[in-house]
Amino acid sequence: MAFARTCSVALVGVDGVIVEVQADLEPGVAAFTLVGLPDKALTEARDRVRAAVCNSGEAWPQRKLTVGLSPAAVPKSGSGFDLAVACAVLAAAERLDPSSIADLLLIGELGLDGRVRPVRGVLPSVLAAADAGYKRVVVAEQTAPEASLVPGVTVTGVRSLRQLVAILTGATAPEEPPDPIGGRPDSLMAGLMLPSAGVRGLPDDRALRLDMADVAGQYEARRALEIAAAGGHHLYLKGPPGAGKTMLAERLPALLPPLTQKESLEVTAVHSVAGLLPAGRPLIDTAPYCAPHHSTTMPAIVGGGSGLPRPGAVSLAHRGVLFLDEAPEFPVRVLDALRQPLESGEVVIARSAGSLRLPARFLLCLAANPCPCGRYSRRGEGCECTPVMVSRYQGRLSGPLLDRVDLQVQVAPVTRIELMERDTTAETTETVAARVLAARERAAARLAHTPWRTNAEVPGHELRTRWQLTAGALNDVARQLERGLLTARGLDRVLRVAWTVADLAGRDRPDQRDVRTALVLRTGVEQGLSLPERPYGRLGGIPAQRRTGPDDDWPGARPEPPELPELPAKDEGAA
Repeated sequence: MAFARTCSVALVGVDGVIVEVQADLEPGVAAFTLVGLPDKALTEARDRVRAAVCNSGEAWPQRKLTVGLSPAAVPKSGSGFDLAVACAVLAAAERLDPSSIADLLLIGELGLDGRVRPVRGVLPSVLAAADAGYKRVVVAEQTAPEASLVPGVTVTGVRSLRQLVAILTGATAPEEPPDPIGGRPDSLMAGLMLPSAGVRGLPDDRALRLDMADVAGQYEARRALEIAAAGGHHLYLKGPPGAGKTMLAERLPALLPPLTQKESLEVTAVHSVAGLLPAGRPLIDTAPYCAPHHSTTMPAIVGGGSGLPRPGAVSLAHRGVLFLDEAPEFPVRVLDALRQPLESGEVVIARSAGSLRLPARFLLCLAANPCPCGRYSRRGEGCECTPVMVSRYQGRLSGPLLDRVDLQVQVAPVTRIELMERDTTAETTETVAARVLAARERAAARLAHTPWRTNAEVPGHELRTRWQLTAGALNDVARQLERGLLTARGLDRVLRVAWTVADLAGRDRPDQRDVRTALVLRTGVEQGLSLPERPYGRLGGIPAQRRTGPDDDWPGARPEPPELPELPAKDEGAA
């Protein structure tokens, strides 16, 4: 009896499970049996492996062949086991030394001609191999740069089974023509890369970065965008069509700081499983941007699919931005499904085939019109919607969902002057991103010995007990709690935003102005200010933008409106 074993990896979500591939040859009628809970694609490996071995110049053993995948209770899917199965069969047939592949981990699909094709999820597979103590990994040549991101692992990229057999036997590796040939697209990557899935902001899109200076007006919304990026706070932009809500959301990822090495590996692992890694760029080091259409289904948003679930939009936006344009048009069940990942930073999906935990630490940005026609306002000018229609439309965003959104800003229509005249005071993305990075560094220094890195991640109990605010800073919040206009969760989120406002201003701890600014951004009402003190009189105004003193200034604030000349006194004797 001839026996050989090697190893490969089965993916369960974005986590890898080491699978031992065993091959056993016995006397009897020639047959090929594959056991170990394989799916349809893996069952078809019998025909792919047999053709690949024969077309590589090797003899197929004419005996009873049994290939087992252990542990047998773990579901296995995909074609990434082909290379391991082929090597195990050749070692059992004494074409290879069984000891040469016993501690080797192989990942790759085989073509009928013996070519080694790349598969999805190479990075999380190699990470699992490194955690299990494997030092040598063999993958397809196209995915070798991705596998090399894992430290402490020797990666060998091969183009064909013939090359791998030569390497393992110590013979001279034959030259294989590279693919693509003559500048054509790589045929081996066909079907591996998905079209886009609504994801943007990957390394290949750096040239498409949009500038904040392109947005006309919207000084309050710009400030809210800066606070959201600095603290990782969720944002809700509400306003009429054409006000610039989508323009603002598209520029939010560029304000986020570059990903750390750990964050880059997390994001790259998720996108590798989803098949969204751009060719030639194995590591994602910028915040992703995912903007699914409002017709997207529940599994596409939170993850799922047939068999074992796959990452959805909330996981593809991990460490980045998830933008839901026309949010009330999304199904209510889909919107409410975001409530768990908004709190925990992960999503747990249970299916009949198994359950898994996927990362989902994203920054949510919602955009919505005030009514179906988009022209509803407090004045009621031009709106043809009935009050029932307006109430039903706005009610599609449930209270529990909006309670988890820290910043709720009213985006006003752009004026003619703001649209037609060039604003020389508008700040660029680089200028705002520099302030965001400085604020994040201040927060990271304060949270250095904690498991959190941004203000949005800190639990409310820690904010209320470990880090104290200035005396009297919570007076306005206390009144809102007594009136029942602010929930306990709302209090925690106001405190988080207040710390972010203080970090942007360079203060050691928030004072009453910072808390009031956070409260205004959450409720949309300027508490404690008389009408003459509200220079712009619009919902979502920020008291810090009133330039009443040097401490109230912030870079990029809206310039003071010009003073109107006094009207002449009315002649009482005139008719």
